[in-house]
Amino acid sequence: MEGLNQTVTYFVFLGLTRNRNLELVLSVIFSILYLLILAGNLLIIVTVARDRCLHTPMYFFLGNLSFIDICHSSVTMPKMLFDCFFHQKVISFEGCITQLFFLHLCASAEIFLLTIMGYDRCVAICFPFQYLNLMNMKICVGLLGALWVGATIHSLIQTFLTTHLSYCGPNIIDSFFCDIPPLMKLACMDTYFISILIISSSGLMSLVCFMILVTSYAIILISLRGQAAEDRHKAFSTCAAHLLVVILFLGHCIFIYTRPASSFSTDKLAAVLYTMVTPFLNPVIYTLRNKEVKNSIKKLWN
Repeated sequence: MEGLNQTVTYFVFLGLTRNRNLELVLSVIFSILYLLILAGNLLIIVTVARDRCLHTPMYFFLGNLSFIDICHSSVTMPKMLFDCFFHQKVISFEGCITQLFFLHLCASAEIFLLTIMGYDRCVAICFPFQYLNLMNMKICVGLLGALWVGATIHSLIQTFLTTHLSYCGPNIIDSFFCDIPPLMKLACMDTYFISILIISSSGLMSLVCFMILVTSYAIILISLRGQAAEDRHKAFSTCAAHLLVVILFLGHCIFIYTRPASSFSTDKLAAVLYTMVTPFLNPVIYTLRNKEVKNSIKKLWN
């Protein structure tokens, strides 16, 4: 971080609330939620890894989604819980930037993975006889590698732009983790140009992924018109689970990063939803709506 025009060496979080009693109650709730996130997503990873019936592209990506959800929630939740219990809401400048980098790395990786999963469902439903050739394991691993390269580049751009702002005080972050909107509020310079670059970067990524998803589902809907009712029901069931996850995650990201930060109370709620609630709901959504996963979990349990 040397060479940057900044004098702030640490930041102080205000957290979710300034009411100490409410904060302790929330910390207990979020501790339980974090344990459930770890347990639920680890269960899916182990189930997919151990059951050979689930060694298909769809479940390969589902296992990786669970891995990303664990990483995504672990970037913010342990630090937030530690701050709540011990009432020490301080983070160094370098720690703040590191947290911001991994937050955007995991978030963009999840967006890219959800897009790939939409494409995978499109190929599986519309081209079932060519599916094994179009989505073999070599291609899946290649897509996964490209996903992490793209996520790393996107996160580096966001982090680079944020660190090249000037921070000379104040150092109070009205949030429970380091992110771009609250940090830009603390910059001692005109942030209009950099905010345009940041929003353009996030907006372009979200728009491209959104267009791919819309195109995939449009092709799926067209191809389902001539299929049997049972096949349509199975396809709709699979796609509905994926679409619900996309709306939950991508909707919150668009709400936070593609508009000016004006109301931190709503931003905090959105941040809780996409860093804590969505990683908890993902395994629930995919497990409850998927008979194969439920049967595999039963086999693993027995």
